[in-house]
Amino acid sequence: MTGELSSPHSYFSSQIPTSPIAAGMALSPNAAPGWCALYTTARHEKRVAQHLENRGIEHFLPLYRTPRRWNDGSKVVLDLPLFPGYLFVRMRRNERARVLEVPGALSVVAGTGKEAAVLDDSEVDALRTGLSERLAQPHPLLRAGQRGRIRSGPLAGMQGVILRSKSNFRVVLTLELIMQSVSVEVGLEEVEPLAA
Repeated sequence: MTGELSSPHSYFSSQIPTSPIAAGMALSPNAAPGWCALYTTARHEKRVAQHLENRGIEHFLPLYRTPRRWNDGSKVVLDLPLFPGYLFVRMRRNERARVLEVPGALSVVAGTGKEAAVLDDSEVDALRTGLSERLAQPHPLLRAGQRGRIRSGPLAGMQGVILRSKSNFRVVLTLELIMQSVSVEVGLEEVEPLAA
């Protein structure tokens, strides 16, 4: 389930969550492995993912594609981390030290009581499935605005802030645990407003 660096879309087969998530669950030593956010050295997310892959640690690094133009005028399409500075690892409480031994891994995002905060498996699964089928890109963190729910498609059930972008709609999904947002393009028929 982990991605390979050689294929630009392989990270989409092992990727992340983005909607308001309560960070109240903590990792217990005897529980099944849980998804935790791993904070990395800036611009080293892919390298950390490769080290995790080499050590057999299940991880999820969501990427998005963006065109860039170099100074010499040449054009290239880059695969960049959707949540800069973060990726996700599936681990037990007693595996924290093993994860933090990876070069470039700085810390596991903590919830209450300084224990690693655990993300809901359904959020991770929805993002793994949905991000490969949607045009997603990073978005500045939003805290207020018209809230809505995606009611159909691979991201069904996820909630966020509705924005209008030219002729289409986007929903900004926020991962509260790491204070990051991502916007996803959706059709008008796929989103419904939520009561305030």
